[in-house]
Amino acid sequence: MRAFNLSDLIFLVAAVRWTLALSALAFLGGGLLGAAIALLRVSSHGWARWLAASYIRLFQGTPLLLQLFLVFFGADMLGIPLGAWLSATLGLSLNAGAFLGEIWRGAIQAVPRAQSEAASALGLHYLPRMLRVVLPQALRIAVPPTVGFLVNLIKSTSLAAIIGFVELTRAGQQLNNNTFRPFLIFGVVAAIYFLLCWPLTLMAARLEKRLAAAYRR
Repeated sequence: MRAFNLSDLIFLVAAVRWTLALSALAFLGGGLLGAAIALLRVSSHGWARWLAASYIRLFQGTPLLLQLFLVFFGADMLGIPLGAWLSATLGLSLNAGAFLGEIWRGAIQAVPRAQSEAASALGLHYLPRMLRVVLPQALRIAVPPTVGFLVNLIKSTSLAAIIGFVELTRAGQQLNNNTFRPFLIFGVVAAIYFLLCWPLTLMAARLEKRLAAAYRR
């Protein structure tokens, strides 16, 4: 057992960049997938709604850790070893797509139906109607819960440590193996996560209040 020193703290802080990089890539991939899922969920085609709903049920109904295992080990069994970095990015993106798709579906359906009907009466087809009329209004509604989900996504990256991806939690595990001070090490790791997520939590709450005030006006 040795003392926790400044170099150990620097090691943990340096690992934050991989947590943030993984969060950003997963949010980007999940956002692209979630946008497609949301549009399918509000489609006029029954098969599209069923396909999107099935995807959401699958990824919301199974643990994220299991999904990471299936991506990591499944790709290897298929002869396509992705490694910890790509497996974590893909697994988190697939999971985020289901949750963001449902968040954004709710935002789209929260836009008054009369808006879409008026645009349709003016001759706008589905895609231009969504892009010009519905989505700009849905965006304002979707921002607070989307920021809230981003907070959960940052915390969920800690599960990538299980498949060997060296982010903040994995760095804490490695450091604990050298110092044998689990309470101190993981206490510092928890504090760093808090400092990462707390500003986003405040932002989500502030955006939600502003949205509520805008609706009252």
